[in-house]
Amino acid sequence: MRKPLVAALFALVIAGAGAAPAVAAPAQEAGGTASAQETASAAPALQAVDFAGTVALSNCSGSVVRLPGSADSDPALVLSNGHCLETGFPSPGQVIVNKASSRTFGLLNSAGTRVATLQANRVVYSTMTDTDVTLYQLTRTYAQIKSSYGINALTLNDTHPAAGTPIKVVSGYWKRIYSCNVDGFAYRLKEGDWTWKDSLRYTSACDTIGGTSGSPVIDTATGKVVAVNNTGNEDGARCTVNNPCEVDASGNITVRKGINYAQQTYQIPACFAAGNQLDLNRSGCTLPKP
Repeated sequence: MRKPLVAALFALVIAGAGAAPAVAAPAQEAGGTASAQETASAAPALQAVDFAGTVALSNCSGSVVRLPGSADSDPALVLSNGHCLETGFPSPGQVIVNKASSRTFGLLNSAGTRVATLQANRVVYSTMTDTDVTLYQLTRTYAQIKSSYGINALTLNDTHPAAGTPIKVVSGYWKRIYSCNVDGFAYRLKEGDWTWKDSLRYTSACDTIGGTSGSPVIDTATGKVVAVNNTGNEDGARCTVNNPCEVDASGNITVRKGINYAQQTYQIPACFAAGNQLDLNRSGCTLPKP
């Protein structure tokens, strides 16, 4: 799980931390066998991905997010990992809903500069069962954040991403952006006592480190959030903490040393009613219940 580690900080110093913080990775170019003009008209335009709307937590990354049906007047939400919850890791099978919280978040602008401190008033939802997600409700609305700081929330996509999709993982904690593609999906991802379903696997270029937990994973074609970054196999060990393993439908185990993962977020919008109100009994909601 991608919490901050002394080793991760040391690695950043040695490797140069991707050189300069607050500088987005270069956009990938569209390719193909068609003419340049045909390719330009057929390929989806890549969305500019920067730090606007991301947040830095005390020990993780996150982002201000909205649902496809959210109104500007709704209380804003912050997305991070279940294992970034301030009270500690939720136990296997544990689901936390509507719990008071006063956690604060450093809101970043497009350049990665902290422009505000946002505050939660509750944990709307948190679990490490089937997925690894925490959603906080803020004391301010989307409209208030936009009016004060000129920053829009990121939108959660409500459809399953596809293998091969170009993505960026945006860490507010490190002010670093990773660029890669969706390599595929793990039927089950097991790490220590926790098991996650249909986890998104990155290609090797997204070599995320401690502190990137909770970073939004953004589809560069749509600019929407498709997953939340959460873990990677550091040492090649099998199914241990910080060394998740993939388990297929037949129970076969695959270990991919150095490969990192995220948990998909397309399931989240179906579990919210108008006003950003959580309703785990809504039709189509598949998130685990308490």
